[in-house]
Amino acid sequence: MNLSDERIQRFLGTRSVVVLATLQADGAPLAMPMWFLHDAAELAMVSVEGTQKVRNLRRDPRVCVVAEAGGDPADAGGVRGVSAQGRVEFVSDAAARRALAERFLAKYSPRVERLWGGRRMPEDRVVFRIVPARVRGWGLG
Repeated sequence: MNLSDERIQRFLGTRSVVVLATLQADGAPLAMPMWFLHDAAELAMVSVEGTQKVRNLRRDPRVCVVAEAGGDPADAGGVRGVSAQGRVEFVSDAAARRALAERFLAKYSPRVERLWGGRRMPEDRVVFRIVPARVRGWGLG
């Protein structure tokens, strides 16, 4: 499978949060819930400079992202999900950062505006992309 698969795109479109796993210096994983954007080629996320996950990413860009649904036994659809393994690429280009910030505002308003203190992404935010090398899906039909 790949990220452009219609079933994966449709499923990711129903999710507002994914779990991002990074590697700490001692090799232990750190898994954190993250807001995200997706398209047929990549996932994109925003974090705060200096956080543990950003320090991990700067040292080792390998990541795994997981999105899932249907863990409730009453859910007749069963467990569905997507995992993507790849490497992070930091976005430093101002125009690309602004474009991604606009997409985050469109998807997560008004929550992101409260977090950012307005419609402008704060300077201490780090934007990164994940271009998956491996994508898996399950229960997507």
